[in-house]
Amino acid sequence: MSEKIEPAAENAIEQSGIARVIPCKQLDKFDCFNWIALAVTDFKNAKLISFFYGAIFTILPLSIYFLVYATEWHLVIFPAMICFMLIGPFLAAGLYDVAWQFEKKNKPSLRHSLKAMSRNAVNEWGFGLLLMILMIFWLRVASLIHALYPEYLEFTFANAWPFLVLGTIVGAGFTILVFFISAFTQPILLERKVDLMTAVLTSMNAVWRNKVPMFIWACVIMFSVFLGFVTFFAAFLVIMPIIGYASWHGYIATIETKRERKFV
Repeated sequence: MSEKIEPAAENAIEQSGIARVIPCKQLDKFDCFNWIALAVTDFKNAKLISFFYGAIFTILPLSIYFLVYATEWHLVIFPAMICFMLIGPFLAAGLYDVAWQFEKKNKPSLRHSLKAMSRNAVNEWGFGLLLMILMIFWLRVASLIHALYPEYLEFTFANAWPFLVLGTIVGAGFTILVFFISAFTQPILLERKVDLMTAVLTSMNAVWRNKVPMFIWACVIMFSVFLGFVTFFAAFLVIMPIIGYASWHGYIATIETKRERKFV
């Protein structure tokens, strides 16, 4: 279980002066599995809403697949996968709302969850725009990598592997950056009316101060995405709602909330 917030030496993120950073707790290595257990309970208690969001997360990669199949542009697969991972946190807002309603002992509803983006609209849509800019930037980088591939070569693994390796390295860098930025940003913006930079810096600081637990959580997410792809996206119907709920519970376990300050 995560420990109480204790004073610690400030790092560059907290000293940046760009925005305030909400304190975070020190997590145990395997706290994320407790978040998943709570998320499974949320899924069972809100099956219809969970399947609705799960269907959205299933349809999106299926659409990407059929786009690739129709255009026969195989090199679009990897950047499309990264795009899917980039916009995932933004689309999960409704799932965070469902978990939040359960936490408040309320009965969640689809309508209420769909309105989640309106609570802190300017900053929440700003976050979406930030993810979109990162996605567009990645697509431009991916297109440059694709441009390096000689047109006269047949697309085979032997010919393409250097470009796939380069794309994997660059894509991993983007994925790490997005994980730092988005791990807790959306839940913060949902629960608290703070500015976008406060939420982003708080998320980055929490990940930085809990490197090992958050690395394990990132591996769980990556494995879940991998499992979804190897099942031809069918597993996303269940996996993505559970990951969304678990992310909310991770936020509650990691970031100081307004409720905790009342009892300090």
